[in-house]
Amino acid sequence: MNGLSGMEKFSHLEDKIYLTIELVKKLREENERLEGEVSRLRTELSQAAAGDGGGEKVNELLGEREAIQAKVEAMLDALAEIDPEIAAAVAG
Repeated sequence: MNGLSGMEKFSHLEDKIYLTIELVKKLREENERLEGEVSRLRTELSQAAAGDGGGEKVNELLGEREAIQAKVEAMLDALAEIDPEIAAAVAG
């Protein structure tokens, strides 16, 4: 009976590991997408700043940039809560 309990615990741990792996994959994909969006917004920002001074557009882009940065930081914090080693691997 004790072996069955051990196997159940192992199976539960295995399930958690696979769920964590899937979460890391999704967070990496989201991070890549958000980094691409940040890059696009930076390009737009530099073009707007070089153009007619479009202060309104610059403020809009800065707001979007801050929102994206907050999302990326929240994802990285979530990863760090799961496992600091995973966070180090994603950051590296």
